[in-house]
Amino acid sequence: MIGRLQGHIVQKQPPHLLLDVQGVGYELQAPMSTFYNLPPDDQTVVLYIHMVVREDAQLLYGFLDLSERALFRHLLKINGVGGKVALAILSGMSTAEFEQAIQAGNTAALTGLPGIGKKTAERLIVEMKDRLPKTGTSVSTDNVTTSSTTDALDDALGALLALGYKPAEAQRMLNKVTATGLATEDIIRQALQNTRD
Repeated sequence: MIGRLQGHIVQKQPPHLLLDVQGVGYELQAPMSTFYNLPPDDQTVVLYIHMVVREDAQLLYGFLDLSERALFRHLLKINGVGGKVALAILSGMSTAEFEQAIQAGNTAALTGLPGIGKKTAERLIVEMKDRLPKTGTSVSTDNVTTSSTTDALDDALGALLALGYKPAEAQRMLNKVTATGLATEDIIRQALQNTRD
């Protein structure tokens, strides 16, 4: 099993990453919280990996923070929560926000995330209360992106669709983004925050 990878990012297309590790390219999926904190492409990054081996695929999920990987693994144990939904949860709220929502029994905060209905939110609250991982400190670095505004908006739209939002809903979220000239990751962050406001 692969537990950790260190290399240079070759390509970012949320939620997908291509990581070059000594000439071998690893395709990963990562939550937006990881994308927000990735270093510039010319710097080395260390990602903690969760590997899923299925009959039809071998999937790698990457996280900058061990507490996020731990939460992702706990989420996968919940009936009805797969990798896509777990990534959407981690993309829509931090591990601390998720823990607060679970402890408070806040189904409204959870149902605001793509792929989470009322029944799934209630199941998460019941099953996660006693097995939440302790939140740790996340790695934070400045992010530099040189894509144009149009490309950034297109990439952000693609990322929101990949996270499970419907096209019309994703477009509405992007229409609420007020700042101009933002990097893709910042546009996605603002769009996701607008859904919780």
